[in-house]
Amino acid sequence: MLTAFARAFKTPDLRKKLLFTLGIIVLFRLGSHIPVPGVSYKNVQICVDQMGSGSNSLFGLVNMFSGGALLQITIFALGIMPYITASIILQLLTVVIPKLETLKKEGQSGTAKITQYTRYLTVALAILQGTGLVATARTGALFGSCTVASQIVPNRSIFTTVVMVITMTAGTCVVMWLGELITDRGIGNGMSILMFISIAAGFIGALWAIKEQGKIADGWVEFGVVMLVGLAMVGLVVFVEQAQRRIPVQYAKRMIGRRAYGGTSTYIPLKVNQAGIIPVIFASSLLYIPALVVQFSGSTAGWATWINRYFVKGDHPYYIAVYFLLIVFFAFFYVAISFNPEEVADNMKKYGGFIPGIRAGRPTAEYLSYVLNRITWPGSLYLGLIALVPTMALAGFGANQNFPFGGTSILIIVGVGLETVKQIESQLQQRNYEGFLR
Repeated sequence: MLTAFARAFKTPDLRKKLLFTLGIIVLFRLGSHIPVPGVSYKNVQICVDQMGSGSNSLFGLVNMFSGGALLQITIFALGIMPYITASIILQLLTVVIPKLETLKKEGQSGTAKITQYTRYLTVALAILQGTGLVATARTGALFGSCTVASQIVPNRSIFTTVVMVITMTAGTCVVMWLGELITDRGIGNGMSILMFISIAAGFIGALWAIKEQGKIADGWVEFGVVMLVGLAMVGLVVFVEQAQRRIPVQYAKRMIGRRAYGGTSTYIPLKVNQAGIIPVIFASSLLYIPALVVQFSGSTAGWATWINRYFVKGDHPYYIAVYFLLIVFFAFFYVAISFNPEEVADNMKKYGGFIPGIRAGRPTAEYLSYVLNRITWPGSLYLGLIALVPTMALAGFGANQNFPFGGTSILIIVGVGLETVKQIESQLQQRNYEGFLR
């Protein structure tokens, strides 16, 4: 692998793409450390030192996707999260709104319009999330019981608030632009690479925090357990993410003029984890809503106490059970809207394709739906297991729950890493070089 990596840098055009991508990553991480105007950086650091970078579990997911920039209140505080949310919303609306579905079928021109809509929605979500973050920072709720939490934003004028929101929104637009630059001029898959960098940036500090908070043998036992669990999860994720059910498809031979077309054999690859990371993000976001309602309402009623007791800490049995069930539900929901067996069956029938032993048309659609449901069950259980194992493992040692070495981060890092290696592998193979995966 190291030899192939060295050969990749010896290839002029591929070397330019890799260096360009590294340059964009440096700019991205630099922006994650520039404070927003109007924020007392000194007080922010005091709160981070007192409470820790993962102090507020309500913002843990967004903070992870921003590489820790959220709780530092920097210009890239919102990170790539608004774009991810906008992409998911547009993907869901494509199934519901006929116009978007028509655009999706138009090919490259329709995809370009959907991408433009995604950008507009990203800006709107960035304004909304930026306003919420500024309001939370002004009230002191961002760091909870920190002694100087209410002094993070000393000047609470409307002008200062507007400047902070505009700066964060502009930062989100810059992040989106950087991701598109990597896609166009770098090694590709820009948004995913920025997400990968954001999560990986906090790994070393988070792992050392686990060691510092540990109580057995100065924390080395907890540190070792976390590393073993992490390595086991990485192996499991690599195995399942590469696993797929290949459904054979045979195309009949057709005569057009004097030439024969078709007669080839191929397959439909159905991944075991067809839904990817989306169900985990959906479930995590949905479970944040009750705690956010309690926090912003400031209520002390019985329902608020019940939510704080059972649905704020990630190690409570009620939280774990609901989280697992939501992941399973969203896995089936997302697969149902992202893969249409009837459409696939119609396309196969149109081009003379059929599954051996299955009649074309409706029987093919029913067979595809049957196979998809069978492989979605282990895929959804796998997602729930990956998402909950770190939480339960650390709860047994009483360690801090708010760190990025969780199921969501492992899924993203391994998935993006495999995809990036495959892209570089394909470019190396075009130049007759031995690739990463050989």
